[in-house]
Amino acid sequence: MTKARSQQVSLDTTPYYHCVTRCIRRAFLCGYDQYSGTSYEHRRQWVEDRLMLLADVFAIDICAYAVMSNHVHTVLHINAAKAHHFTDLEVCERWHRLYKGTVLTQKFARQDPMNKAEQVAVKMRIDQWRLNLFDISKFMKALNEPIARMANAEDKCTGRFWEGRFKSQALCDEAALAACMAYVDLNPVRAKMAESPETSAHTSIKKRIKAAKCNETPLNLACFVGNPREPMPQGLPFKLIDYIALVDWTGRAIRDDKRGAIDGNLPPILDRIGIDPQNWIALTTAFEKNTNTFVGAEAHIESAALQLGYKRTPNRQRCKVLFG
Repeated sequence: MTKARSQQVSLDTTPYYHCVTRCIRRAFLCGYDQYSGTSYEHRRQWVEDRLMLLADVFAIDICAYAVMSNHVHTVLHINAAKAHHFTDLEVCERWHRLYKGTVLTQKFARQDPMNKAEQVAVKMRIDQWRLNLFDISKFMKALNEPIARMANAEDKCTGRFWEGRFKSQALCDEAALAACMAYVDLNPVRAKMAESPETSAHTSIKKRIKAAKCNETPLNLACFVGNPREPMPQGLPFKLIDYIALVDWTGRAIRDDKRGAIDGNLPPILDRIGIDPQNWIALTTAFEKNTNTFVGAEAHIESAALQLGYKRTPNRQRCKVLFG
């Protein structure tokens, strides 16, 4: 039976989640529909632009994303501390970038005089919005609804555009995070939509490589802050150059179908996170197939399942094999 989202997302377990949204129709979200002879390729930019806007509004960092023909992958980091540091006015202004709000919140945003009752009403509303700003369900709703409306208007039809629920996987440790990010970034390569990571349109890896060539940090993507240390700054626990090398190496292995003959010159990040090269290829070619609600080493997913009240740990044996 489908689990409630509250039983799948817990900041006490991990702040990192892999989310997948799929179209419900035969027609593609993007790409070329041979049946109708219509190209929907321009919709990829709709999704990417919306993701960048939401990353600028929500206290949720985008670690990786890939806009595919009939689904969208995102790897998200919930930054609750950031949301709690926003002032009430910042929360109000951020929410108003997406929604109209109420007459009272608009009045508050203009900093017009308000009586005590109005202040209390606005405070209650803003407290809820603050929680919404680090809620991945609200994030995915803010992503999917406008895209569905635009697609329906373009297709001159009504009804559902996306599946009823997005899929969510908790990434319980560094190894799971790295594997999932690489899996997402290499989606177009695996689907033969691109020859290499740097040519895979509408992916986070292309955006990162393009920025790196200019010695810049891409806007609205989670930052790489290097290997874990104390004190550890906020960001992805890898070096950018190591991650790009890892994705490039993995992409070559996937394209060349060399699962039985892995290059001996392994990226150093694989040694650090402790994943066998054969298992790494299995993860990055079929992450969703090989994993379940919780992803990571056996001890980490057992802890996550216990905290969320699961009687059994989903996919425990498979994760034990893949992550050790």
